[in-house]
Amino acid sequence: MPAEPTPPHHARPAATPAQALAAMDDLIAASMVGQQEMAQRLGLNVTDLTCFGYVIQAGEDLLTAGDLATRVHVTTGAVTGILNRLERAGYVTRRPDPEDRRRVRVAAIPSAVARVHALYEPYYARLNALFAEYSPEETAVLTDWFARATGLANTYREELRLHDS
Repeated sequence: MPAEPTPPHHARPAATPAQALAAMDDLIAASMVGQQEMAQRLGLNVTDLTCFGYVIQAGEDLLTAGDLATRVHVTTGAVTGILNRLERAGYVTRRPDPEDRRRVRVAAIPSAVARVHALYEPYYARLNALFAEYSPEETAVLTDWFARATGLANTYREELRLHDS
């Protein structure tokens, strides 16, 4: 069901940080459940789908296993298992790194990319329509906020891990 239309940017109601946090929590919860459902539809688990998403995002600038481990915040050993599963499922292939034959680069298989795009494109079209309701300045603020909040989340998770060790 499409989202309710939002009034033009000049008519947006004021919101407190507490309201913004509550809205963010709702988005995160919906995204977590949605990612789980998307992963199941693709025959993957959420972590494997997340890694494949990073492989797609990298495009022709192929990632190494170490790059993926850093982005997903898992060990290189865990990434090896993830890549084994993705390879068996027909999502990725491993290619020798032309500059260092001891490393491999991860390439997405085009038919798998097409399956993921087919599943996500209708949702992303709706998100793009939602972004179109915001001014370029508002979209810049949203982009900045998403990037900075992601950095905060990653830093906090790392702090928790260091505290636990």
